[in-house]
Amino acid sequence: MTAPTPDDGEPADPVVRVLIVDDHAVVRRGIRAYLEVLDDLEVTAEAANGVEALSKLGALSAHGELPDVVLVDLLMPKMDGVATTARIRELYPELRTVVLTSFGEMERVHAALAAGASGYLLKDAEPTEVVAAIRAAARGEVFLDPAVARQLTQEMVSPPTGLGSLTARERDVLALVAHGRSNQEIADDLVISERTARTHVSNVLRKLQLTSRTQAALVAVRQGLVPPQA
Repeated sequence: MTAPTPDDGEPADPVVRVLIVDDHAVVRRGIRAYLEVLDDLEVTAEAANGVEALSKLGALSAHGELPDVVLVDLLMPKMDGVATTARIRELYPELRTVVLTSFGEMERVHAALAAGASGYLLKDAEPTEVVAAIRAAARGEVFLDPAVARQLTQEMVSPPTGLGSLTARERDVLALVAHGRSNQEIADDLVISERTARTHVSNVLRKLQLTSRTQAALVAVRQGLVPPQA
């Protein structure tokens, strides 16, 4: 959908269609109320979790009415934001996803970006930043919360090494790997999706420059993260 053509004959900017996905109705209503006063943004639908979001996208797609940008929370029941983002990217590669969450831990940032998110904002962001992130995503650009961008820059300038490079969650995952847990068992223990657990394991192996779970288990024992098996 495009906005009406101004009187001077110049084409207006296209209207950006947005799907809001958050398990808190009051958050969805607040975001909708702000976005709908802007001429170039239109909220097409809302969803309370990733499963509902995918269902609504399926219905919208059947009518040729897919949104341009999905604004998604990270922690939701049934399907979290990372798994939702990855699935949207797989099913609708033309859609862009912007994460809007209360959590700024770098492990979550990396997981969201690895899943295909085009933006990452914290919920204390100004409304103008949320709008800027949506517009940037619609243009195919990446928009990051300033605090997140600073942390990513610091990682590139002074990357940590060894166990020091792992987040607290990745250390938990490494310990579970050392105990022989599968990705699904890790997911169950940490109350995350299997896809997220798999991403964490991959990140652990990459950061420690290892090629197998067995090597990771040996590192965990050697570094005293878990006791050696009897």
